[in-house]
Amino acid sequence: MPGDLGVVIPARNEADRVGATVLAAASIPGADIVVVVDDGSTDGTAAVAEAAGARVVRHARNRGKAAALETGAEIIRLLESVGAPGPDAAVPHYLLFLDADLGQSAAAAGPLAEPVRQGTADMTIAVFSDRVRRGGFGVVTAASGSGIARATGWRPAQPLNGQRCLTRAAFEAALPLAPGWGIETGLTIDLLRQGMRITEVEVPLAHRATGNDWRSQLHRARQLVGVARALAVRR
Repeated sequence: MPGDLGVVIPARNEADRVGATVLAAASIPGADIVVVVDDGSTDGTAAVAEAAGARVVRHARNRGKAAALETGAEIIRLLESVGAPGPDAAVPHYLLFLDADLGQSAAAAGPLAEPVRQGTADMTIAVFSDRVRRGGFGVVTAASGSGIARATGWRPAQPLNGQRCLTRAAFEAALPLAPGWGIETGLTIDLLRQGMRITEVEVPLAHRATGNDWRSQLHRARQLVGVARALAVRR
C-alpha cells in the first residue's frame, strides 16, 4: 500500500513504552511517517523513540497534548513538502494520533484509517474492545460524553479516547485545538458543529491505565478541569 498515513505520537516521560509503540505504529499498513513529539520529558523518551525509527521533535518544556499534536501535524506537513522517504510521500497524509503508552498493541490501530481513506468519515475515534474499567469512577468520561451530547446531540462511547484518525482538512478546521485535557472533547464538538462526519471504530488497543492513588486522582482532577473548560468555551 502506498504511504498515505502519518502517525503522531505525543509523549512525556514514556521511555519505557514509546519504543515498542513506535515499532508497532510503523507496521501499520500505509504508515510511512511516524513522528514522536517529546513534550518536555525528563527521561530518555526522545532517545528511545529515535532509536526505534521515529522522527523526533522536542518541546523544551511541557506544553500539553494539544500543542504536541499541532507540532506533530506540522512536521508531517513539512515532510510532505520536501518529499519524505517513500514513493508517495508527497501525497497529503491522513493523520493518525496514538498515545505513547500503547506498546505493541499500536499495530492494531490500522482500522481507524479505513473509513477516512474510503471517504465515509472525516474523523474516527477508537473504541477499545477491552472495555474493562481499570481505576477511576468514570466521572470525567461521563462529563465529557454528556457535554458532547448537549452540544451536538451525539454521544460517543469513549469520548476521551485519544486514538483518532482524521483528514488534514478536518484537523485544520479544528485549529486551534482545545488546550490541556479538553482536547478530545473540544475536537469532537468542533468538527460535528461544522458538519463533519465522525465514526467510531472498535480496535483491540490497550494503554497503561491509571490507578487510584493520589497522583492518579490528581490527574483525573486535571482532566475534569480541562473538559469543563472546553465545554464552557463551546456553550
